[in-house]
Amino acid sequence: MVFIPRKYRHHRVVLYLMAAECPIVLPVLILTGIAAHNTYTTKLWQDGANNGFNSAPNQVVYALTNGRTYKVPIVWSSLLYNYDLVLGVLSTFILLTKIPVHILHFFHPPFSAIVHGALCVLYGCAAGFQAGSDTTDSRHPQNGPPWYITKPCSVAYSPGNIGYCQQAKSLFAVTVIATTIYFAQTVLALISCFVSKEEKEAYRQRQQEKQDERDAEDRALREYEEILKSPGFGPGMPPVTPGFVAPMPSAYFPGGNNSNNPLQSPYTPRFGGYYAPGKDNNYSPMTMTPATNSATSDLPLRNAASVFDAKPASFSTHISVAEVEQQPYFPPPPKKATK
Repeated sequence: MVFIPRKYRHHRVVLYLMAAECPIVLPVLILTGIAAHNTYTTKLWQDGANNGFNSAPNQVVYALTNGRTYKVPIVWSSLLYNYDLVLGVLSTFILLTKIPVHILHFFHPPFSAIVHGALCVLYGCAAGFQAGSDTTDSRHPQNGPPWYITKPCSVAYSPGNIGYCQQAKSLFAVTVIATTIYFAQTVLALISCFVSKEEKEAYRQRQQEKQDERDAEDRALREYEEILKSPGFGPGMPPVTPGFVAPMPSAYFPGGNNSNNPLQSPYTPRFGGYYAPGKDNNYSPMTMTPATNSATSDLPLRNAASVFDAKPASFSTHISVAEVEQQPYFPPPPKKATK
């Protein structure tokens, strides 16, 4: 049984870091989108060369003219702004996916450690690329970060590059902050991955209880299927043909139904009476003796012994179908209301 931790030990701190991640990732996406397609990288490179801070972009032309190879420093290359743009889109997608998954309690600490650890490494590489050195020009070596990071933007050679300098400086700042946030989230996730023996034992007991419940449900289902497959549902019950319901005995017909005609029973009402078996199993209509009202009770069915007589003599009067059809129906007179 593999135990996967599902709870954070410092869940509130994780929520705070996630809330702080939102206002950082969105500026990263915006700034990397602006810097894409070499919006200001070459301009800042040339501005630093005019001030003598780093090499010049025209050294590429000089090297190719003299037949020498020239490797553009990564801080001025197209790899930097393309990498930053992809990272900004990726981190935004992960943030939008992580929030609902975390709300649904599916973003467990092991997954959090893997995702945030990868983002921490990627943002660390981006910060390292942005702070890369430029030593291609021996006369103007740049051994540390570029001038727009180490110096104020007011030293720009061209006043039009001051805004680009501020954007590049802001991008580096939010990149470092994002790296710090992802590092903290990785550490918290790793701490939550190491559980104690008590937590493992509690998890094992919960799993054992769930397994016992599943086993009990399976046993109940098997027992029910065995009952359905048995010849009878209970002891002493007669076999029943599918689709046929046996009639219940009553005081009017104690003998039950005629077996020769199961589709028409003595309980079937016909023309105000019931069919009763006669000679040669031929059914003829008969009528019931109406119950007389009792003087001692206002409920006509209170005295069941006098009303429901089990003797078939009360059904001895036979009438024909034609006579039943010719007799008109007269409703009873209304009762006088008592004041």
